[in-house]
Amino acid sequence: MLFRSDAAWDVEVLLTESDRETRSDLTAFEVTLPGGGTAPLSTVASIEEARGWGSLTRRNGLRTLTVSADVDGRVGNADAITALLAAEFLPNLAAETPGLGFEIGGQAANSAETVASILRGFLIGLVGVYLVLSFQFRSYVEPIIVMLTIPLAFLGVIWGHVLMGYNISMPSLVGAASLAGIVVNNAILLVGVIKSRQAEGKSTTIAAGEAVRSRFRPIFVSVSTTIIGMAPLLFEASTQAQTLKPLVIAVVFGLLASTVLVIVVLPAFYAVLEDLRRKAPDPRSFPN
Repeated sequence: MLFRSDAAWDVEVLLTESDRETRSDLTAFEVTLPGGGTAPLSTVASIEEARGWGSLTRRNGLRTLTVSADVDGRVGNADAITALLAAEFLPNLAAETPGLGFEIGGQAANSAETVASILRGFLIGLVGVYLVLSFQFRSYVEPIIVMLTIPLAFLGVIWGHVLMGYNISMPSLVGAASLAGIVVNNAILLVGVIKSRQAEGKSTTIAAGEAVRSRFRPIFVSVSTTIIGMAPLLFEASTQAQTLKPLVIAVVFGLLASTVLVIVVLPAFYAVLEDLRRKAPDPRSFPN
């Protein structure tokens, strides 16, 4: 039973299970009076039948209501819907309703925490990749050129989701973060061959061209086998595969785009770096 007074506060009274088996039990219910006597409930209260909440949930003394929904990932993006609600609908509703507040929780809150964790791990991974490459190349600049392949892979991730008709989701971010350690492999091969050709006395431009020609087949074969191995999952139409497809799309298209762009862009960047090095003044040439 739910009683409402003019003071706008609620009192919930729940009878024992044996006393609320039928509606007639409510008519026979008696209320104890201050003097010790009893009176039928109908003489002290107005009984109305209406729909209501099964229970009132309170947090810090305030009544709360939880609204939840399941979003089909093939139709909509849960994070985008939540962001739209938090930016427009919920603030307007709170402004029109005095005393109403809202808080985003559930999957949206967990997603925000997961994204922050992925970004932290991604930054730590970038630092680790840079340190390893700096020891390998014995340079502080060449690792940066190699790591430029990572943004190129992200372009492929975006294009892949657009072509496949998927929204970028949490598995997409996981796949994009994993590309940081995959796409640099091809760049390392190219830079290693370029440096070896330069050690033979060839110019940077010729060395870069020879490196692309000599490493094209190994790079093409390794990338092709990876993409072919993921192709069955990429084109899988079952419901169970829909969760993993954004991750596969990120890896496949990111790897494909980065490979094509690395073969074209990385040698050009390396040649530009060598031009800048030649134009930079030698500190030993300055007078003391």
